[in-house]
Amino acid sequence: MPKQGISRRKALKMGVAAAALPLVHIRTAGAAGKVSVGFWDHWVPAGNGVMKKQVEEFAKKNMVEVQADFITSVGNKNLLTIAAEAQAKTGHDIQAFPTWEVHNHADLLEPMDDVMGHLIGQYGPVNPVCDYLAKIKGKWLAVPSSSGTQNKGPCGRISILKEAGVDVVAMYPDKPGHTALSDTWTWDTFLKAAEACHKAGKPFGLGLGQTTDSEDCIGGMFTSFGAELVDVNGKIQVKSDAVRAVLEYGQKLVKFLPDDCVSYDDASNNRALISGKSALIFNPPSAWAVAKRDAPDVAKDCWTFSAPSGKAGRFMPYLPYFWGTWNFSKNKSAAKELITYLCQREQVEARCTAVDGYDMPPFQTMLDFKVWEEVGPPKGTVYNYPTRAWHNVTPHVAMAPAPADIAVQAYNQGLHSTMFAKLRSGQTPDQVIAWANNELEGFMR
Repeated sequence: MPKQGISRRKALKMGVAAAALPLVHIRTAGAAGKVSVGFWDHWVPAGNGVMKKQVEEFAKKNMVEVQADFITSVGNKNLLTIAAEAQAKTGHDIQAFPTWEVHNHADLLEPMDDVMGHLIGQYGPVNPVCDYLAKIKGKWLAVPSSSGTQNKGPCGRISILKEAGVDVVAMYPDKPGHTALSDTWTWDTFLKAAEACHKAGKPFGLGLGQTTDSEDCIGGMFTSFGAELVDVNGKIQVKSDAVRAVLEYGQKLVKFLPDDCVSYDDASNNRALISGKSALIFNPPSAWAVAKRDAPDVAKDCWTFSAPSGKAGRFMPYLPYFWGTWNFSKNKSAAKELITYLCQREQVEARCTAVDGYDMPPFQTMLDFKVWEEVGPPKGTVYNYPTRAWHNVTPHVAMAPAPADIAVQAYNQGLHSTMFAKLRSGQTPDQVIAWANNELEGFMR
């Protein structure tokens, strides 16, 4: 047969078209059997209801029996469930994996390159943090989920911060476009505002405990100073000028934090804001959403905006969830189809709207949902919750870009926040650096 050539442009078009085709699985006797899902139990109650409805619609359309369980993260019950299923080699066909759990169970997860190829073909690239956490040795082992995924930028009291010299609404208005005022939102400005709010009896609600909220916030601060504890090659970098600089800054900041900041858990900052005791926290919109119900005067005075910038840039703490399928799953094909269905824009937007914009889509092309413009009070309060292009901000997870086997240990031990806690107790930067270096060496043994 004569050779038939194909241009590169045509090949690319064919690839995109193929990615847009629906995944299919083979049904037997008119049905696709059963598939079970272990979803994360949403902090915003309405999130579970819309998820149930979407699962039911998928089940009816595809003649699949779906069992949906919502597993709380309170007391780490979701992590315990994941660990138990991994050990027993039986459990849900689909499981919701928090930030580091894909790496922790990589050898037991079904590759998801087919699903991700399909979704990326539809919607373009995902947040780069997702690549770092779920693409292992060149293979996608889980699919980034919007459900539970969050940015953790500042949420502050408009009136109190204005008295402290920071007009957050003028700095980050509820409309497109960069403002010159946002360039002044640096860690130095943050420090001055923290001091003023502390004097006013409304300290910033930053925790220094071994929790995700604490580690995400302080870890992003380290990176904005250019301070890596471990580099991409796995080499310890704690004895650096940049680390010393952020610790010297921390010595000043910790004086203005709440008296109980070292014992903070992930609900402490929420309570501090809702009760009116704090001028600013780093959190997704769940605290504001609860305040709408329990403290409406506080809620209507809240504004969400971008993280401060440092010498190395502006970094937004980003905490993603993933949906993965065990390699011992009994119905992998139906599981992949359900994941693909739940990741479609229509479903993602419906869930995001139901939870007042809490859920952060991993696909960059989905950061234009109307909910962030419309929800209130005040209207526009979470407009800047997504990382908009004009924010000049980089999504970030604490300990990146260190190799994941080292990073996960340091993250779970709250290494960054514990370093600040030691400053709070009176230790010097030299003492803190020596302690952190010893901890990191232990992680590598």
